Amino acid sequence: MSLRSDALQTLKDTSRTFYIPIRRLPDGLLEAVSSAYLCMRAIDEVEDHPSLDNVTKTSLLRRISLNFQAANGERSSVSFGDGLQAPDNDLAEVSQRIGEWASLAPSAIAPRIWDATAAMADRMAYWAECSWRIETEAELNQYTFSVAGSVGLLLSDLWAWYDGTQTDRTLAVGFGRGLQAVNILRNQREDISRGANFLPVGWDRSQMHAYASRNLSLADAYTNQLAPGPILDFCRIPLTLAHGTLQAMALGDLKLSRARVMQLIEEVMGERVLELD
Repeated sequence: MSLRSDALQTLKDTSRTFYIPIRRLPDGLLEAVSSAYLCMRAIDEVEDHPSLDNVTKTSLLRRISLNFQAANGERSSVSFGDGLQAPDNDLAEVSQRIGEWASLAPSAIAPRIWDATAAMADRMAYWAECSWRIETEAELNQYTFSVAGSVGLLLSDLWAWYDGTQTDRTLAVGFGRGLQAVNILRNQREDISRGANFLPVGWDRSQMHAYASRNLSLADAYTNQLAPGPILDFCRIPLTLAHGTLQAMALGDLKLSRARVMQLIEEVMGERVLELD
């Protein structure tokens, strides 16, 4: 199996809703976005690991950051993962294979993806070290930029690299923040169980809902700038699901049903979707 095929299978196994729009991207852009997504997912799995303590998470994330900072055209897929030995070798497969995902990126844009991965890993290490303690809206903005707003900026750079598409970078940050804010609401119980509470002091879910809505409005404006095509489709699918999830939670549901996810994706794509089967 080629690395590209293996990456797509891993995407399907880890996030089928992102697999669908990525699978439809044109050659070159597909490899770039796949590399970026899987590298980010790899470090996210370290941050969210259920049994590693925060000291170990911090150490692993900083090791990843340094590995990616040392990257150059001669780096092997093995060297990206140097020093990633966790107790009992308990890291998720997507994390253990981070070097392969880094190597998938087209050479012309790979340094931008490596830089984004290094920066995010370092930011995640900071938040693990301080136990994800968020007291103010400013700190919430810091966290959501660290793990998502910066991804919006990376995506804008990938669009510009691929075909010259230009986007408003402030809106790009809002795009990432909006999706992350919805995830925070959806995963609040699980996060609290691992010692992380992303709601500022004194906030309840209604205030977090309003924060998510404000940023999703920026995300709407971001996608409205995009011309019809695979880039727009890529952005519209997670944004539509985020809006749907926020509406569902406002009605008391914890998340969207599988059937509703498929329905929303099919409405965006205008065709029957089989990849969730």
